[in-house]
Amino acid sequence: MAFLTASHAHDTAPFFSRLIAGIGNALVTIGEANPRLRRVEELQRLSDEQLAAKGLRREDIVRHVFHDVYYL
Repeated sequence: MAFLTASHAHDTAPFFSRLIAGIGNALVTIGEANPRLRRVEELQRLSDEQLAAKGLRREDIVRHVFHDVYYL
């Protein structure tokens, strides 16, 4: 004989907890879809030599990508 136990913790969570988690997940998704963030990640994957060829230092990547939006 086999016994099956299922846990539906997500279904039993209070409505507002699920709502807040859903909003949080949506904000993370929006943030990760930002093309500037993708550009920062792309530049961070380069070696220091490749960055130097572009005239950048690793600590200046964020400043370079967001130069027209934020004063950093």
